[in-house]
Amino acid sequence: MKLAVVTDSSAVLPEEIQNHPDLSVIPIPVIIDGQSYSEGQDLEADEFYAMLNTSKEFPKTSQPVLGEVLALYENLQKAGYDTIISIHLSAGISGFVSTLEAIKDEFPGLTIVPFDSKITSMPMGNMVKAALDMKDKGASLEEIKNRLAYIRDNVYAYLIVDDLNNLVRGGRLTNGAALLGGLLKIKPILTFVEGKIVLFEKIRSSKKAFTRAENIVGEKAAAIDQPVQFFVIHANNLPVALEEQAKLQAKYPEAQVTIGHFGPVIGTHLGEKAIGIAISPY
Repeated sequence: MKLAVVTDSSAVLPEEIQNHPDLSVIPIPVIIDGQSYSEGQDLEADEFYAMLNTSKEFPKTSQPVLGEVLALYENLQKAGYDTIISIHLSAGISGFVSTLEAIKDEFPGLTIVPFDSKITSMPMGNMVKAALDMKDKGASLEEIKNRLAYIRDNVYAYLIVDDLNNLVRGGRLTNGAALLGGLLKIKPILTFVEGKIVLFEKIRSSKKAFTRAENIVGEKAAAIDQPVQFFVIHANNLPVALEEQAKLQAKYPEAQVTIGHFGPVIGTHLGEKAIGIAISPY
């Protein structure tokens, strides 16, 4: 088996795998004021958040260009790969995994395995790293798929957003419109359930919301029978992310706590200043 791993640009990839020869990244389009940009190619996070504050229209995202995806798979097959694991952002956020399921059998002699991460960002990047690490150690396809499923089943992420309007307008928050009316003095904590972003709890203040999220991830980590890592992910909000990293490190001194950022695609839906706190098995 010659295995390639494909993911999309919403993944935050650990530095040590970014240039892995068996890794390919599909860019996701972001549309700002009618202009389409490719995340990670001609639009990076800093530039996106600057544009977000001056754009006339609410940014939008779309699925990767199907022709580019087909060309990538074809080129990988020509390069000698016979198997592709394609790890992508949650089907609750994008229909891209369903698109891949529909085209996966169009390449005779090439096994394409679409994998719904049911999440995105740093936890998804961790899944990509796990697949590549196992491949490099000679694991079978079935072993890699089983490990990815285990990691997915034990990822927990909690989001504290500055403004729910982005999620509601983009249709990415289940029952979101019903929440808006009663949030004047409430700071909601959101989470992923079966890949969809849903309300987890309503908290009275930002400080209490962060404390609650810190405690939840600690409880979840303690219940997992394998080592986990902690992620703090921010949407142009590094000072708060650093504070959260310090607080988590103090509460859980044995933990590895890594900071990352939400890129343009996820930033479009969460809005600026959002913070995510997540845990995942290695």
